[in-house]
Amino acid sequence: MLVVTLLAYGCPPQAIVAAFELDERTVYAWQKRAGQHCEAVHQVLVQTPQDLKQVQADEIRVRCQKRLALWMALALCVSTRLWLGGVVSKSRDKSLANALAQQVKTCARRGALLVTTDGWVAYRDAFVKAFRSPIKTGKPGRPSLFVWPDLVLAQTVKWQEGGRTLGIRVCHLLGARKQIRRLLPKDQVLNTAYIERLNATFRQRLCGLCRRTRCLLRSEASLSYGMYLVGTVYNFCTPHQSISQKGRPKTPAMAAGLTRHIWSVGELLGYAIAPAPYVAPKRRGRPPGKKAQQEHEGAKQTVTV
Repeated sequence: MLVVTLLAYGCPPQAIVAAFELDERTVYAWQKRAGQHCEAVHQVLVQTPQDLKQVQADEIRVRCQKRLALWMALALCVSTRLWLGGVVSKSRDKSLANALAQQVKTCARRGALLVTTDGWVAYRDAFVKAFRSPIKTGKPGRPSLFVWPDLVLAQTVKWQEGGRTLGIRVCHLLGARKQIRRLLPKDQVLNTAYIERLNATFRQRLCGLCRRTRCLLRSEASLSYGMYLVGTVYNFCTPHQSISQKGRPKTPAMAAGLTRHIWSVGELLGYAIAPAPYVAPKRRGRPPGKKAQQEHEGAKQTVTV
């Protein structure tokens, strides 16, 4: 638990090896197991329908060993500061944007939603395709898909000249402009500041994401495990000052109503996840006789009990 806690808060594995006299392969194996468990916890608790209202998305370029470069896309709920998920890919293409948009949709309840991104054009088509629902008309055939009526998309594009950023230009892509002002809190300007702060948190706590570091990541899988470990600890174990009320510290998971107390890293690692429901295997060939079918039903009931 101590080693995983240090990994979740940005301690390099080489320092852990020197301090605890462990083998480097053991540290990476523990990080992998913790990342897989945190990913399962994230899918069970975070990826549930919620009233998000405002979401920001952005991507980070990650340098790895052997001159390998990866891209990590992240999404954040602004009102609760909840990390909604992330996607790791070898290239910055449409598949990366589509996968991130699908993760945001699994966390969103149908209703008014404002999505703010940077100037990457792939986000518009990705979120439009993801936030569509079928409308049944009673006619035969596949029902048509329509975009959610209260979905608003906006982009913030940096205005640069001579290598210096002079300002930010807001581009309205989809939805009613009046909806933007209704979803934004008072005295708040449309921006991507919250997701940029989350990017800084990931760069601080995942040692391979630092801009100038020699502790480079090795593979796409190691980046994914570290991302889920840092993100889940951020959601459930890290109090956030901007969402605390009356001196009572709150985590993003508490603000979103997913839990009532601040989790410890040990509680997160020991969280029990229910197994998947039993699905009977499909039988091939001719249908079995009546006696064999009764035996199969009896075995199925025994496994269910």
